[in-house]
Amino acid sequence: MNQSFFIAAVGAHQQLKRLGVHGNNVANVNTYGFKAEKGRFTALMYGNTQAVEREDMPYGVGTALWHTDTDFTSGPPVDTHRDQDYMIDGDGFFAVVDLATNDVTLTRNGSFYMSELKRDSGEVDEAGQPIIKSVWYLSDQEGRFVLSETGGMIEMDPENPHDPQPVGIFDYNNYNGMQHVNDTRFRAIEKNGGLRVGTGKLIHGMLENSNVDFAEEISKVIETQRAYQMALRMVTTSDEIETTINGLRN
Repeated sequence: MNQSFFIAAVGAHQQLKRLGVHGNNVANVNTYGFKAEKGRFTALMYGNTQAVEREDMPYGVGTALWHTDTDFTSGPPVDTHRDQDYMIDGDGFFAVVDLATNDVTLTRNGSFYMSELKRDSGEVDEAGQPIIKSVWYLSDQEGRFVLSETGGMIEMDPENPHDPQPVGIFDYNNYNGMQHVNDTRFRAIEKNGGLRVGTGKLIHGMLENSNVDFAEEISKVIETQRAYQMALRMVTTSDEIETTINGLRN
């Protein structure tokens, strides 16, 4: 089969992956704290053969979506006037912990809620049974709890939920390579450096909207669709050439 067939087939497949990246950005244009992703392509084989001094060595068989970069620039503020909404003006993240796994992840989505936990009070009743009390904490309403400035969970008074809470802001030296956990949560890795206190300012009653540029993403979607169509035309043309050559041989 002609080499052009495989180059075009790989190209079409990779453009589909790129379309998924931009489609996900468009789908989250109104998701609080969402950070847009941008696909980065690389030439296949070229990087592994550029030092080989052989004229007959092929220098590239198409391109591939190598990785996606996350745009961590701040999104526009949204004034919600809600008691448990928080926004970071500047650098940093909120930290939330999953008590089942002790996994701590980072987010810019400050839409929080009060969640109830049943805790042993350390006392017993007349029958000698432990007394269980309800304690309310600030959470993301998905089973994770928000960490305070000192790294502990934030206990709240359900009778007085209006006061601002000491929500912690945490940061890293660089964001390159942070793992996506879901659309708005990230997990730091070793290359991000050591954890430090964030320099951003905590704002109560506001949220950070998605930083997706809708017009740019739609143009990228159209561009990717055109590239996909061209790759498929190349596949069809290459197949027709191969069919013609086989016909001549017969």
